[in-house]
Amino acid sequence: MLYEFLFPLADRHIVFNLFQYITFRAGGAMVTALIIAFVTGPPILSWLRRQGIGQVVRLDGPHAHLAKAGTPTMGGLIILASVLIPTVLWARLDDAYVLIALGLTAGMGALGFVDDYLKFVQRESRGLVARYKLVGQFALGVLLGILLWTYPLIASIFI
Repeated sequence: MLYEFLFPLADRHIVFNLFQYITFRAGGAMVTALIIAFVTGPPILSWLRRQGIGQVVRLDGPHAHLAKAGTPTMGGLIILASVLIPTVLWARLDDAYVLIALGLTAGMGALGFVDDYLKFVQRESRGLVARYKLVGQFALGVLLGILLWTYPLIASIFI
């Protein structure tokens, strides 16, 4: 997004020419991801603790796992925000591979969210049944295969 807005200004101000370099944009995305994680992490974790959204541990499992009881789940929201937001801000959104990566990352994140949500609602450590997780991951993998077949890498190198 920043590339589309700021790089066209390079003919007026030379500093905007930096946005054409992937190394500059990668560094900006890294700093943005760190800021998002450090700023949003503690409030999200404290909100999850206040809501009682915590890990449910089986009583018949290892005794060492009992210490994990109540650990906030859904911390993947912080990771997803730290990946998706900087990518949308700093990557070139006219690249099909960036959009594919964003979509599949969001899809896998949604699958993890459903798993954590079911753990919270059912108050069990099981969450989403393993076969449904595998079906969702397989479906996303097939989608990835179709998209990569439709947009082959070799074609984008020579265009």
